Amino acid sequence: MTRRAPGTGQWPKPTVPSTSARAMYRLHRVLEPNRAYARLAGWLESHPRAYRAFTRAEEEVKGRTFNCQMCGQCALPATGYACPMSCPKQLRNGPCGGVSPDGMCEVYPDERCVWVVAYERAEQEGHDSDLTMLQRPIDHRQWGRSSWVNYWQGRDERLWTSDDGPASSPRVCADGDPV
Repeated sequence: MTRRAPGTGQWPKPTVPSTSARAMYRLHRVLEPNRAYARLAGWLESHPRAYRAFTRAEEEVKGRTFNCQMCGQCALPATGYACPMSCPKQLRNGPCGGVSPDGMCEVYPDERCVWVVAYERAEQEGHDSDLTMLQRPIDHRQWGRSSWVNYWQGRDERLWTSDDGPASSPRVCADGDPV
């Protein structure tokens, strides 16, 4: 299910983040889960007004910086801090087949494909191996929730896997017969 951008009625637009990937990788180290953040997240969840205010602030900051769609399951650290949910097709595991040879989006031809941006940013910072992780299907129940709270509570632990299946899948020839 592809969701339209919150409050706009339009499909999300691919976005080149306004902050460098280097700065975001550094900030991510500061925000890694620890006891203090877990306590903060628990407190926020037990105080609905504070949680809503925190989530609104997260939405504002991440929306302006990454065109975040508030999926509640942030993939930014694995995608060079280019939000895959800003892809109009909301593809979380790489670009569609419609990316032009010069890296432009099929849906918005004047915009760079968010996955091309992700690869460029991750590679530039030496994080291109992050892009080999398979992102599991999104849990639509998390839309509009704070991804920081989910992250600090350890709910993001199983969002990615390095098992993309090919090693366990039988190889097949061009005619479809097993090798």
